[in-house]
Amino acid sequence: MLKEFQKFIMRGNVLDLAVGVIIGSAFTGLVKSLTKNLINPILSMFAGKTDLSGLSFTLLGAKFTYGNFLNDVINFLIIAFVVFLIVRSVNRFLPAKPVKPAGSTQTELLEEIRDLLKDQDAKAKN
Repeated sequence: MLKEFQKFIMRGNVLDLAVGVIIGSAFTGLVKSLTKNLINPILSMFAGKTDLSGLSFTLLGAKFTYGNFLNDVINFLIIAFVVFLIVRSVNRFLPAKPVKPAGSTQTELLEEIRDLLKDQDAKAKN
């Protein structure tokens, strides 16, 4: 079982996934910093507050911190846009997948069978 686990862990896909997770978490930290240190101050010119996480309202004794949600939405949009740009760039450099020709239609197959039967019949007569 240990050898099987080792074989599984050492496969390329698992290592690639691990690297992706590590880079993704580092990138998430970078985006959070971008939001906190650059985007929030720009938004504060319109909202009047530097830190959006402080925005909240209370309803029936429950506190809703919608500012944290706004920060998360901004972070998500930035990450989604960067991933879109990366995928778009990679797709430009990858060769286009060749389009497989459609399989023979039923009519074409029947015509081939007819022709083969004609050939067999002609050979049998000779």
